[in-house]
Amino acid sequence: MVVVGAGMVAHRLVESIVTREPGSWQITVLGDEDVAAYDRVGLTVCLTGTEPAEIALDPSVFAAEGVTLRTGVRATQIDRTARTVHCDDGSTHPYDRLVLATGSSATRPPVDGADHAACFVYRTLDDVLTLRSFVQRRTAELDRPMTGVVIGGGLLGLEAAGALQTLDVAATVVQSSDRLMSAQLDRPAGDALRRLIQERGMSVVTEARSTAVVTDRTGMICGVAFGDGTTLAADVVVFTVGVRPRDELARDADLAIDERGGVVIDAQCATSDPAILAIGEVASFEGQCIGLVAPGYAMAEVAATHLLGSAASFPGYDQSTKLKLAGVDVATFGDAFGTTAGALDVVYSDPIAGLYKKLVLSDDAQTLLGGMLVGDATAYGTLRPLVGRPLGGDPVAYLMPADTVAAAPSGDLPDDALVCSCNGITAGRIRLAVSEEGCTDVAGVKACTRAGATCGSCIPMVTKIVGAELAKTGHALRSGLCEHFEMTRPQLFDAIRVTGLDTFSAIVERFGTGRGCDICKPVIASILASLLHSHVLDGENAALQDTNDHVMANLQKDGSYSVVPRIPGGEITPDGLLAIGEVARDFGLYTKITGGQRIDMFGARLEQLPEIWGRLVDAGFESGHAYGKSMRTVKSCVGSTWCRYGVQDSVGMAVRLELRYRGLRSPHKLKLGVSGCARECAEARGKDVGVIATEAGWNLYVGGNGGFTPRHATLLAEDLDDEMLVTAIDRFVMYYIRTADRLQRTAAWLEDLDGGIDALRAVIFNDSLGICADLDAAMATHVDAYEDEWKATLDDPDKLRRFASFVNAPTLPDPALAYTIERGQPRPATADERDNGRVLIAGTTLEVRS
Repeated sequence: MVVVGAGMVAHRLVESIVTREPGSWQITVLGDEDVAAYDRVGLTVCLTGTEPAEIALDPSVFAAEGVTLRTGVRATQIDRTARTVHCDDGSTHPYDRLVLATGSSATRPPVDGADHAACFVYRTLDDVLTLRSFVQRRTAELDRPMTGVVIGGGLLGLEAAGALQTLDVAATVVQSSDRLMSAQLDRPAGDALRRLIQERGMSVVTEARSTAVVTDRTGMICGVAFGDGTTLAADVVVFTVGVRPRDELARDADLAIDERGGVVIDAQCATSDPAILAIGEVASFEGQCIGLVAPGYAMAEVAATHLLGSAASFPGYDQSTKLKLAGVDVATFGDAFGTTAGALDVVYSDPIAGLYKKLVLSDDAQTLLGGMLVGDATAYGTLRPLVGRPLGGDPVAYLMPADTVAAAPSGDLPDDALVCSCNGITAGRIRLAVSEEGCTDVAGVKACTRAGATCGSCIPMVTKIVGAELAKTGHALRSGLCEHFEMTRPQLFDAIRVTGLDTFSAIVERFGTGRGCDICKPVIASILASLLHSHVLDGENAALQDTNDHVMANLQKDGSYSVVPRIPGGEITPDGLLAIGEVARDFGLYTKITGGQRIDMFGARLEQLPEIWGRLVDAGFESGHAYGKSMRTVKSCVGSTWCRYGVQDSVGMAVRLELRYRGLRSPHKLKLGVSGCARECAEARGKDVGVIATEAGWNLYVGGNGGFTPRHATLLAEDLDDEMLVTAIDRFVMYYIRTADRLQRTAAWLEDLDGGIDALRAVIFNDSLGICADLDAAMATHVDAYEDEWKATLDDPDKLRRFASFVNAPTLPDPALAYTIERGQPRPATADERDNGRVLIAGTTLEVRS
């Protein structure tokens, strides 16, 4: 047998044959890339620094007995009469069976300049490494952050834009249709995804068709031109506009080719020549070529079974997809667009929270047909295996946030339910690995069955099945942070604290495996911020930060940023008010007093942030940390200073607490409140820490939260004096930071705490765990090490480079940021207002758009 192509699908084919019947075939694999098979699904990580060796597939497969791999060799001709394959190095390879696994190639749009050296496609390892090298070299030449444009807003385009962003390239995604991922998402889902992408600091342009790549006088790229006459600045362009099957060999050999491209195959993966099979992206089944790994693997297994003399049929394409972009959850499965006759849609949408979820059901509302999940794809692992089966419960329970309704039905999946579509692993196979083959954790099941070993999207469901099966035997599943760390967040916190490790790379080398993911990277960023008290943009840890932390401002829905200076306790001088007002006026910003008694200024462009910060710092302000998982505000009433009912100085205490805890990073945001009497004007009992004055001192409440499930705080202690109050809060906050799970608010943490409020009192006031001195010392270190992140950035030229504008338009307003005046202030313009020109453009000052 000769296999043309040495990628993932060819690797799976050969692996299946040599595993099931070693030596049954003499196999020659011809690959035109210089490297052997690698994980194309994980290709993006190589753009951010991961070495190619880390994404290589198991080399033992192509090194097995009877298998010969030839890399860097391109097949040029198939002689069907002589049954030989000819290659560009002059070699000829005879075959009894030939398998075409040539995949597909990236396309470039027919625009002027698309072949420029600074224009790239995003398909192979060489593509990615060349792009990485160019960005690194060009950034050094420009001595400023680069700007990039990704043409194509599908799965690959969004991944490419996210990877460029980690290289400090300001990325804009351009999509010709009216929404991102238009092949997978409907309009509302696409709109929700757009907001999520913009919250990550990437710009999005839709309904735009590129016409030319623009160069400057030196021949370097400086922008992309569009059909409407507009131009977008760019130093690098990446095309992700689609792929075409590499079917040239088959065409030249007169095999049947689909009119839209691709080698026509039947259900046994056979072509029009019985001696030749085709699998993967080059194969066209029932008129479709699909660029996903799961169908390719399914074809490989069918072809292997056929070649080994047994019967198997390709079941058709499973087009379930999950976006692999840190911080953005998107998944689609089954008949997501509801094309089945009589299909019903059940939709949950929360634009403020960035959520859009849709389930498609049969006309009797019993059978799950498909769905879309944007903003929260945690239900994907549960729902996708149920496609074509009874849902087994109220659809709303699968869509609503988990803490607002009764939990979704948790009945066991049938044994024949497909859990891992990439590798064709069923729920029954996973259970068998636990009950019969001795696997005791997810890693063992993955090694034994390959479930979750490719894209990883099924890991949550695999974990659930393994845990349930272990429970039947009286064992418990280890609850690690993610597949890269077996430790929980509290365990990892202690491990990092004890060892003193200070970078993600060192931590994952010591305590984890692999390259990390969108779960463990932000967690470790938070832990390091809590322990090191260093600037969020220092060293390699800058790449771990969420979008808002990355620029120390809150990204808004139109791509602009809001700036929130700290106003401790809500107390501000007239001069401070004037300074904020002047900044807002001079930069044309919308201002609002927030619920935390601060003034929020909206509409700032990225490159304006340092200038705004400088004005505020000079006026005595500092960062309010509105962008971080950190201590946000301490709200207060006027207390005994002015109020005739006040019994304690609530403002003075609020200022003291806010200055003490400013900049403190935690598993989730923290909000405090101080009320000067029992009338509770500061609404302290709705806060993580609430302080209410009494005649004898202060009552301390903890574990209150707003959000989806508002909860009143619980009384922890009564009539504390000032010093004991501060000490108790110190210990509560530090204990929470050390022991809470990722993204766990204090209310949920307190509910999960063994022993509840009584155990917490014993820890804080009786030192039941013997850690009070340690907690006190940790807080003292935080207070002593605090520095204002805005000022530190202004004093560091390297950090300031992240906020540079385009080199060829340093002060021009951004036409994408269009506003109109309402109630005397600017607000984002509606689509109708944009279309009719009734808008202003955000600039150094607002000017009427001509």
